[in-house]
Amino acid sequence: MNSPENRKQPVSGRAVDDPSYYRSEPVSFVRRGSRLQGRRLAAWEKYAGQYLYEVPRDIADTSVSRQAGFDQEAVFGRTAPLTVEIGSGLGEAIVTAAAAHPERDYLAVEVYAPGLAQLMLRAGKQGLTNVRVIQANAPEVLEHLLAPGSVDELWVFFPDPWHKSRHHKRRLVKESFADRAHRALRPGGLWRLATDWEEYAHQMRDVLEADTRFENLHDGEAGGWAPRFEGRVQTSFETKALAAGRSIFDLAYRRR
Repeated sequence: MNSPENRKQPVSGRAVDDPSYYRSEPVSFVRRGSRLQGRRLAAWEKYAGQYLYEVPRDIADTSVSRQAGFDQEAVFGRTAPLTVEIGSGLGEAIVTAAAAHPERDYLAVEVYAPGLAQLMLRAGKQGLTNVRVIQANAPEVLEHLLAPGSVDELWVFFPDPWHKSRHHKRRLVKESFADRAHRALRPGGLWRLATDWEEYAHQMRDVLEADTRFENLHDGEAGGWAPRFEGRVQTSFETKALAAGRSIFDLAYRRR
């Protein structure tokens, strides 16, 4: 069975003599409740062979080998514009988009196994062939796995805000991540972001406004915020955020 529980887990970084394999910065996620049960376990067993792209690892079970590569044409059986969603959650946004745009390919990057199982279940029920999922640390996917200039659109919707000041270093969207996003996006490619955490939204905007390699598509409009991207469906997470009285902030940038 190809479930996460049955995979051979790599040794931890502390057990390795070569310090070059250690991650140079903290990851932006915490592995919560990765055990699969019920229909999600059944979905993993049924659909992982079709949708899950097995990534060569370095050390951690979410790492990406520096020798890894992603041949989009081989994986999808065609050449098409590629959209990558970082932190795909339960797959609501990316599966909806893939169903609406069969002419495009979609790659979901997520570490939460139950979320990936739910995504594969959604895609499998609709018989989608233009979706693949990767269980890995997003910065390593952009840096080691995807070819430079291979991504048409990059989505980062509702990343963990790490709202306590001492945890801000764990936030995903920062200067080093912008470097990786620039590497992966094609010239003219789009980077779309959204968050329900206002302070993090301002940080995201500050990071990208300071990076001359990106152009704000809505510069001078309402403080630089983008209107809601019509391709971003309202997920269950966003519904809860709105019910709690939080505002949603969207940003859209083009790689120069």
